[in-house]
Amino acid sequence: MATGTAPQQASMKADALEMARSYWASSSEVKARTAEACLGAVVQAADVLAAALRDGGKLMICGNGGSAADSQHLAGEFVSVLDRRFMRPALAAIALTTDSSILTAIANDFGYAGVFQRQVEALGRPGDVLLGISTSGHSECVVRAMELARSRQIATIALTGATGGRVRDLADVAICIPSESVQHTQEMHLTVEHLLTHLVEHQLFGERKR
Repeated sequence: MATGTAPQQASMKADALEMARSYWASSSEVKARTAEACLGAVVQAADVLAAALRDGGKLMICGNGGSAADSQHLAGEFVSVLDRRFMRPALAAIALTTDSSILTAIANDFGYAGVFQRQVEALGRPGDVLLGISTSGHSECVVRAMELARSRQIATIALTGATGGRVRDLADVAICIPSESVQHTQEMHLTVEHLLTHLVEHQLFGERKR
């Protein structure tokens, strides 16, 4: 229930509106910078993905927290469809973040840092792609998975933040959002993920409706 006098409530609403405007402007600014800095890398990553899927490979995706949610979201876009106005065949993608029995068994038996590495060992094959999502670029479990992928001739893509962290050096293609804000980085990650799906669909299946 609202408290305070009517003028106090009005002042609080004005403050909240100003805070919202400031956040929105900051997010929009990061989106504009990302378009300038990252579109080339996004197109390059889409080329890698399309080539692998065309040749019978699959996409594996991993990340922690919000990046785990992104992993599942992106896998869903590939396996199902990005836009029902463009119905196309399913594309092979798997989020390494979804099976609680596998995740907890590996964490218990080998330590949490190996939860994605062990799955790449089990499921990854030459010709596949691993996409590691980490806003900091330093998530140990993502780093280890990408290290193993590189040793197994599995292409690697990093979706990360401003510095790129350790995953940047382990990636065949690194998409580094130019922001130190975790929230804005995650917002741009979702945009990049949708754009990657859009570009891959275009390469594999031709034009689609906008």
